[in-house]
Amino acid sequence: MISVSEALDQLFALVTPLESEKVWLERAAGRVLAADVVAGHDQPPFAASAMDGYAVRDEDATPGATLALAGHIAAGHPGDAPLAPGHAARIFTGAPMPPGADRVVIQENVTRKGDRVTLNTVDTGINVRPQGCDFARGARLSAPRRLTSADIALIAAMNQAQATVARQPDVAILSTGDELVVPGDPLGPGQIAASNAYGIGAMLQERGIRPRILPIAADTMDSHRMVIALAGDADLLITIGGASVGDHDLVAKAAEEAGFSLAFHRIAIRPATRSRPWSARPYS
Repeated sequence: MISVSEALDQLFALVTPLESEKVWLERAAGRVLAADVVAGHDQPPFAASAMDGYAVRDEDATPGATLALAGHIAAGHPGDAPLAPGHAARIFTGAPMPPGADRVVIQENVTRKGDRVTLNTVDTGINVRPQGCDFARGARLSAPRRLTSADIALIAAMNQAQATVARQPDVAILSTGDELVVPGDPLGPGQIAASNAYGIGAMLQERGIRPRILPIAADTMDSHRMVIALAGDADLLITIGGASVGDHDLVAKAAEEAGFSLAFHRIAIRPATRSRPWSARPYS
């Protein structure tokens, strides 16, 4: 009899990495990144205004200064002309800074009359997002890692539409026993609903794995043979019940007939006991 830790070590020693595949970002969340994602550009690719206001040169950023209005710069519409001394350009959040401009004075701190603006106050901050402040060209999102929503957003910001991820494991789940019925079916005498397979399936889905719940195997060798055959070429077959030493524990024998080999047997663990009935607490 071996410990749970030893059993896990032996179990993981049997595992080989799955091949990788490219998927669109819409399908990449929860998957395991198999190859680094490399940024091909700075983000942002240019110095950008962080506020709505007026782009000015540092030497003109003096409270009380009146500047001539030169240009109107919106996000996606860069201003190519350099900003001349004594001028201010109307600029909006996310727009590229015009050449020569050093800072943005927010619109709340400016009075505009026609084509001239007066700087009432000037913040200590420049209100500009420098080029590459999020990440620089060549920055990496390193594999392996399970991709979160933040990772997906970062890959998209790197201008990548796809990610190379490990193939989703195909895991078949087999419940055994005459006492089990599929949830939703009527319970006969001495029967219970087969809940474990669905709980394990949900756990697998949460980890980016594709579960496949097989029909329940009755306590006969023929039924076990048939259902094990339905696992087909699954990457992993999880069996529930039927692996002890009773007369109706047929999993080991049926699996051996199907070509499985026994890596270890008997783990030093016992089922937990509950001293009082389970009760659901309301969500808060």
